[in-house]
This record gives sequence, structure tokens and C-alpha cells, in this order.
Amino acid sequence: MSENTIALVTGANKGIGYEIAAGLGARGWKVGVGARDDGRREAAVEKLRANGVDAFGVPLDVTDDAGVAAAAHLIEEVHGGLDVLVNNAGITGGMPQNPTEVSIDQMRAAVETNVFGVVRVINAMLPLLRRSAAPRIVNMSSGVGSLARQTATDDPLAVGPISGAYSPTKTYLNAVTIQYAKELRDTNILINLGCPGFVATDLNGFRGVRTPEEGARIAISLATLPDDGPTGGYFEDAGLIPW
Repeated sequence: MSENTIALVTGANKGIGYEIAAGLGARGWKVGVGARDDGRREAAVEKLRANGVDAFGVPLDVTDDAGVAAAAHLIEEVHGGLDVLVNNAGITGGMPQNPTEVSIDQMRAAVETNVFGVVRVINAMLPLLRRSAAPRIVNMSSGVGSLARQTATDDPLAVGPISGAYSPTKTYLNAVTIQYAKELRDTNILINLGCPGFVATDLNGFRGVRTPEEGARIAISLATLPDDGPTGGYFEDAGLIPW
């Protein structure tokens, strides 16, 4: 990795995503701020630039095929390539979340963003990543997607509240990421899952106990792995998370 490294962070206009972009930019990297809201995206880019980050905006709705393809084209045409992709964009699917009450539409929306959106972005960006000397993909998951934890405890700090839409999407994302790691294991692409912990963001009504800066640490760590680093892993700051 060098100052010529180019990264893209989805959902980077606020919260954890913004802090991931800031952290990667602090290393001298050029960082794409992926976000669907034009005003918030450009405000984030301006703030990052004011803090010395070489940031650029990428119009990106991860649920839109054409928009994702256009984002890949923009990065290639204007910036020449891509080295690091952090898939951070995500939604809860809304309330209620009890499985007996959650609607199919809620579940469908959560899967569309949290799983299909990640797949859509990875596949669009892979041709660029394959040309990189040290490509890294970080999929932002959550410890609430751990089936081992969900079946071992009811501690809400470990597994969150009952969740019929959000938590299962993270389990699904974990499973998909394993398959990517298996397909890409003979390449130099390292792909891993990161859990930011219970971070105070608007996703949870700012009830979290960690700051966005703290939540960004795991993504920055996985985005900057050495060439002999792990792939197909599921990590939090303390280490591996049980599946």
C-alpha cells in the first residue's frame, strides 16, 4: 500500500463509513465517498478535504444495477483503478423486528441493501481490483450475525435485540463472503468481514456504546492487511468472531 492507493467506501457520508474514509485518507490514500444522497455526499467530501484527505465523491446507490456500474466506470475513467473496497452501506429494514411481526417487504429491503448490494458492488469493482498490486475487500458485518453467539447467549450487548430482518442479513453476508474467499483464494485479493461493535449511529438511534471512530478501526485494519494477511475471516477488534 502506498500514497497512490485508491479506496472506495460505501455509505461513507456519515457515521462509521465517514470515519473509515477519514482513517484511510489519513494514510495518504485517495478515498472515494460512496453515497446516494448528493448533498450529504458532497458535504462529506468537503469536510474530508478540509481535514487534508484526498477525497472524491462517488454517486452510489448499492441497490441500483445501473448506478453501481456507472460508479465503477467513473472510478476507472477518472481515477484509473481501485485497490481497496469497503462495503459499509447498510440498513436495518425498519421496525418492528420481531419475526412474528416483521414484514416480508422489510426483510426484502434489508437483504437488497445488506447482501445483494454488497454482491452488486463487489462484482462491479472486481475488474478494477484484479489489476491492483494489493487488493483488499472489507465487508462490514456485525457480531449479531454470529449464529454461535446468537445460540449461546441472550445478552443484548453480544447479540443485539431480537431481529427478524437485520441480524439474518449479516449471517447471510457472512456466508456469501466465505464463498467469495473460496473463489478468490488463488488470487492476491484478500476479503474479510469486520464487526465495528455497538456503535452510536443513527442506525440504532445512537444507543451504541462505541464511537464511530472506534467502530472504524476494524475496517481500517482489514483494509491495510499485508500480503500474507488472512482472507475469509470474521473479525472484531478483539480478534476472530465465532461463526
